[in-house]
Amino acid sequence: QVQLEESGGGLVQAGGSLRLSCSTSRGALSSYTLAWFRQAPGKEREFVAALRANGGRTYYGDSVKGRFSISRDNSKSTGYLQMNSLKPEDTAIYYCATGTPILSAITTPSIYHQWGQGTQVTVSS
Repeated sequence: QVQLEESGGGLVQAGGSLRLSCSTSRGALSSYTLAWFRQAPGKEREFVAALRANGGRTYYGDSVKGRFSISRDNSKSTGYLQMNSLKPEDTAIYYCATGTPILSAITTPSIYHQWGQGTQVTVSS
């Protein structure tokens, strides 16, 4: 079973940047869609970004388009979420996940079968 572990979260001022990492067991990342979700207190889990295994096409939530970038290094079995121009409303716990969703379900958390424990991102104003 794939195990995921996020890192790279922290406290940053508005306008700053962070890069989150999602490490997996060896060889486990290349065969799956990699996704990032986030959850703020009192809110539902929100889709942030996804990267398809085949073809490498990327998808982003409307609130992060143009600011966040998802990528993957299969040789390191690690996925990334580069977050630029951060805003206080980006404050949340960020989770990486893997799965094999069809395109219409790529933003649906329940479709993903493996999750990390999450990493806190706090953006101060």
